[in-house]
Amino acid sequence: MAGAALVKGAEILVFPELFLTGFCYEPALQSTPAAQDLPPYSSFDPFWALTREHNCIFLGSLRNGRLNLGFCLEGNRLQIRPKIHPFGEEKVHFNGGEFISPVATKWGRVGLQICYDLRFPEMARSLALQGADFLVTVAQFPALRRDQWRALAIARAIENQMPHLACNWAAGGGSLIIDSRGRVLAEAGSGQAAILADIDLADRDQFRREVPCFADRRPEVYGRWDPERTDL
Repeated sequence: MAGAALVKGAEILVFPELFLTGFCYEPALQSTPAAQDLPPYSSFDPFWALTREHNCIFLGSLRNGRLNLGFCLEGNRLQIRPKIHPFGEEKVHFNGGEFISPVATKWGRVGLQICYDLRFPEMARSLALQGADFLVTVAQFPALRRDQWRALAIARAIENQMPHLACNWAAGGGSLIIDSRGRVLAEAGSGQAAILADIDLADRDQFRREVPCFADRRPEVYGRWDPERTDL
């Protein structure tokens, strides 16, 4: 599927959360050397070749010990960002990450989120304030919450006035490419699919001039509240 997308001109490839293994909670996997050590990852070999041959970047997530790690492959470079918010039973098997920062690539700074992170607007806003050019979310949202997935993905794009590439697993469906204004440029149905669209950062900048949300923020007020106050 990656090869087919590249033939159509894709320059940024995004795959779902834990797309190589799925959620596998076998204890043996946590104790193997491969689960404890970072690169080299032999399972990445075909993707390394694609990034080098086609001058593209490749994003997804994988398990590494007790962390669910978002990753970005580019040329000979691997960058990782942890999932911040494990969901439900995941907390038994995964620790939440301790830092949030964009990934620097030749196509701009990527704000990478993993699944449940999407429900926390503070995370996307932190990435935006740190200079992310666009958001990427890799996920395993279930089909029964697909309407929430769609609404949240669009909301994060609108709130932060930046494009959003939201990739869900095939069983959940509904992967999206959204522009800075919240318009859906491409959307997958159920099952395996590859969707493509152009990211327009110039339009992002224009929209931010039209509606200057970041300039109009008042962070000095947001944390000011008194739980005892009743005269409001």
